[in-house]
This record gives sequence, C-alpha cells and structure tokens, in this order.
Amino acid sequence: MDLGIKNRVALVCASSQGLGLACATALAREGAQVFINGRDLQRLHHAQEHIKSKTQQSVGIIQADIATDQGRQTLIEACPNPDILINNNAGPAPGSMKDWDHAAWMVAVESNMLAPILLIRAYIEGMRERKFGRIVNITSAMVKSPRPHMALSTTARAGLTAFCKSVSIEAVVDNVTINNLLPERIDTPRQQFMAERMMKSQQITLEQAREKIVQTVAAKRFGTPEEFADACAYLCSAQAGFISGQNLQLDGGSYSGLI
Repeated sequence: MDLGIKNRVALVCASSQGLGLACATALAREGAQVFINGRDLQRLHHAQEHIKSKTQQSVGIIQADIATDQGRQTLIEACPNPDILINNNAGPAPGSMKDWDHAAWMVAVESNMLAPILLIRAYIEGMRERKFGRIVNITSAMVKSPRPHMALSTTARAGLTAFCKSVSIEAVVDNVTINNLLPERIDTPRQQFMAERMMKSQQITLEQAREKIVQTVAAKRFGTPEEFADACAYLCSAQAGFISGQNLQLDGGSYSGLI
C-alpha cells in the first residue's frame, strides 16, 4: 500500500534508538523526509547510518533535549514545518510512591507530558493551515492499565492523553489527526532494562527474566520494533485521516478490558 506520505516532512523525537528509531526508519522507507532527534550526537550518527542502510534514504539530525525550552526551540528552528510529528521520550524508572519526591514528579511531567504538549502547540496551527498533519504520541499501555510501580510514568502520560483528546476534536476538521500508540513488551532497550531490573531483584538469569515477562503476554512473545513502527506509519498515512483521538494498544493482545 502506498501510504501517500512521500516527501512529507516528519520529525521523530527521541529517535536514536528503540521505538523512535524504528518509527523513523518506517517513515523514511515510505519516502518521508525524516528528521531524527536525540541528545547523544554519536548515537544519532549511528541511527542515521542505520536508516540509510535499511531504506537508502538520508535523514536529518537534530541534537536537542526536548524536555527543555532551549531543546524544543532547536527543533523548531531546524524543522519549522513538519507534516508529521512523532512525540517520544524515555519514561522514568519504575519505583514506588516513597521514591518520588517533588523533583521526580517535575522531571516526569516535563519529559512525558509538557514536552510533547509544547511541541504540538508549536506545530499544530501550521499543520491546520496546510490541511495536513499527523501527530502520533508514543505513550504506554500503562495509561489504560495502571500499575503501582509505573505510576510516575502513567500519570504524566495520562495527562498528555487527555490534552490530545481535547485538541483532536477541533483539529481533525483540517485533516490533522492526533493519536497515541500504547506499547507493552516490545523488544527494545527499555524492555532490556526492565528484564535486567527483574533479574537483579529476583536473583535470576536474564534469560529467565525474559521468559517470565513473555509469559505475561497473551501472544507468548515480545513484539518487534518493526511491528510497532508499521502501525505508526499507517497512522501517519493519507488513508488514516478519519482516525483521530484514539489509543492503539500494541501488546500482543494482553489488555483485558473492552475499551
């Protein structure tokens, strides 16, 4: 299927590895003019080379911390008129309420709620004027299935979800959609971190930790970044203009709820 996004400008935040890199690769494969972003320049160059090897497409690099005003301004100056915005950022570490002081809450809110909100604010009017925009936020399955150890992440991402739902109602009339992808158990560096955390806390091997995690997934396997990225690419497509304000779970069928 031709997704109709060839030569569309796409900005993918936090895309030097993991799900962000997979999404940037999928969009480049579809012919979009992709800008990747991250804080580590060397890692960005590796990501650029990876995308080139997979798609034969060149992508731009924007080194910036999207959780800061200065970083967001750097993005806006380097990529002022994107047609596609993929919001992504690393989530806070798991923990418990006693671990999360005021400073921890502020970091989570700045990184996982305010950063994407302020980028949407910067870009959405231009998208509406041009009558095309696709905004996809990479959030978490925990937005719909909260767990105590992930409450810091869940709270910030749920706030972003509420904001985007409210904005999506007005923006869709101008062919600007806003949707959220909710990953769980995708085989990325984040998943490796979670497995290593389990390994240490339960005194088991990494292989045993990964197997215990897999058993919690209905599909009995990890998802692949490529599967996730293809879903992202479709939500960015010309064909997806009637899908907005939605939360798409990518969890191997594990969510137990109806809606």
